[in-house]
Amino acid sequence: MAAELTILSGGLSTELEAAGFLIQGDPLWSARLLHTNPQAVKTVHTNFLHSGANVLSTATYQASIEGFKQHLGLNFEEAANLFTVAVCQAKESSDAFIRQHAETRKMLIAGSIGPYGAFLHDGSEYTGSYVKDMSIEELKDWHRTQMQCLAAAGVDLFAFETIPSLKEAEALVQLLREFPNNKAWLSYSCQVRSQQTEQCMLYTGLKGYPTLCFYFIILEFSKHKCSP
Repeated sequence: MAAELTILSGGLSTELEAAGFLIQGDPLWSARLLHTNPQAVKTVHTNFLHSGANVLSTATYQASIEGFKQHLGLNFEEAANLFTVAVCQAKESSDAFIRQHAETRKMLIAGSIGPYGAFLHDGSEYTGSYVKDMSIEELKDWHRTQMQCLAAAGVDLFAFETIPSLKEAEALVQLLREFPNNKAWLSYSCQVRSQQTEQCMLYTGLKGYPTLCFYFIILEFSKHKCSP
């Protein structure tokens, strides 16, 4: 029996920039377009489907209720609705593609959740430096609202993306227990340290929490730069 191949969609922001939108330097990244031009996001989703993807990630990596309130001047309800818009753009793209092409592939919508540092917009999403000043409960409190919005909008699973610290990963995995109907994958952004890399692999490989079927570890690794 042949193994089933799962193909993820690519970088939304890369494709949006290629289409002429200014993404770099924006504290909301591609999530701003959920408010200003949701059709552009939908178009990129459709392009990914034509390229063979059967998992679409929502344009919410750098989205948060607080971020939408601060940078768009929205109230809580309006900010929460943008998560629904994000899921709807992906679902509508998927549904239309299935109708037009008599597609038999199973399509999934992954609710993208970036690290807390993505909200800070100070580069700390690459280092995880903020976790030293936050408890696991504080990290859970931050991510819970975004996850609630995505779950309510009907995502099939969560995509915890480029998490830079074990502490934040632990908070997310604990929080996932509050969403028994949703699975997740978790990807790391790791420092150039072989010991940490080993810890990351042990964490993802041995904990036994509900997951999609694979994990990614994003590495920048050089033997010449590792500590002895």
